[in-house]
Amino acid sequence: MSKTPEHNKQSQYARYEDIDKEQLERDINAIKETMELPSEEDFQHLLKMERWGRAFTFFGYAIILLLTLTEYFYGALSGWIFWPAAVVAALCISTGNVARWSNVTHPVLHGAYDKVPNIPERYTKKHFAKGARRYIDWLDWIKPQAWEYEHNIMHHYHLGEDEDPDQVERNLQWLIQSKTPMWLRYVIIYAFAGTWKFTYYAPNTLRILENKKRRDQAKLEIRDFEFNPRTKNGLELWMEYLLPYIVIKFVLFPALFLPLGLHAVWTAFIIILMAEFFANLHSFLVIVPNHSAEDIYMFSEPHKSTGEFYLRQIMGSVNYNTGSDWKDFLHGFLNYQVEHHLFPNMPLSYYQKMQPIVKEICKKHNLEYRQESVFKRIFMSIDLMVGKTKLLRVSGI
Repeated sequence: MSKTPEHNKQSQYARYEDIDKEQLERDINAIKETMELPSEEDFQHLLKMERWGRAFTFFGYAIILLLTLTEYFYGALSGWIFWPAAVVAALCISTGNVARWSNVTHPVLHGAYDKVPNIPERYTKKHFAKGARRYIDWLDWIKPQAWEYEHNIMHHYHLGEDEDPDQVERNLQWLIQSKTPMWLRYVIIYAFAGTWKFTYYAPNTLRILENKKRRDQAKLEIRDFEFNPRTKNGLELWMEYLLPYIVIKFVLFPALFLPLGLHAVWTAFIIILMAEFFANLHSFLVIVPNHSAEDIYMFSEPHKSTGEFYLRQIMGSVNYNTGSDWKDFLHGFLNYQVEHHLFPNMPLSYYQKMQPIVKEICKKHNLEYRQESVFKRIFMSIDLMVGKTKLLRVSGI
């Protein structure tokens, strides 16, 4: 059998079993020793990212207000004016939505700013989005505490293993093993990308958190999502995850335009619904490819040492193009996924500084440091999701 180009590419780098994991551990730990504690400057960088996200959201709703006011006083706008403006408004709102999750919630719930002197409590892991603050800090389909456990614990410390809840190839075996024609599989994935936050992520985070409780109580774990509100977990999904977001985002927000008439309410609803679709696409684009493609490794057993843990974060992750704050902001700083998995509690402002050092360590150990356009990587991920390609398996473990 002839070797594929991908196989030839992989053969240029050291094999998993040949890596000096103890030395890799020392090299990565040496980076930690040189890292200064987060400062006020790092916190101000977070606030800048927060302002940018809020500005997108504000501008999006301002366009809706301008459209509805114009129609209220001057009559219906022609489609060639209305729809481009509506799309811009939806894109702004969706960008603000994704930015709130990736640029603020993500690092804060990792505790990235907990050690900043005199930081306001609302920006610490202990207080952010807790209780009623969920509706101020991060209103989304996903319950913050459930996502924190699913992502911070199960994903980060079981990357590429069977316990990893975000192991895409395993999660989509129902499609991969089906007799569905390949063209229809692609259609299903593209449709899924526009709805995945509430059709997959919200119920999956609930399932993972519920299974933690069940393990503690020596009960059988839940294998499938529960959308049926007549079941205990289905009712919890609707009452604590989906309905709060639906009511506030798709009922209360459009209702704010009621003084301008029912047409204004309907206009706001349509644009907000479009924004939700765009937010799902945007988040799918920057999140899914981080650990899912034919050149990414999966592991059949848990890691046995810190050095092996570090190795898996490198071999199981991929970065996108990096550089400026604007580019990183639009990627949700998820374009530094290798660095993030090595140092999950790192402030956003550290990523640009640490990347060259991590690259040098990979070069020293002859490890592939994957970094490519997010658009190239998303098509590689989709090929994996439909079963056209497979993850790499590490042999001998």
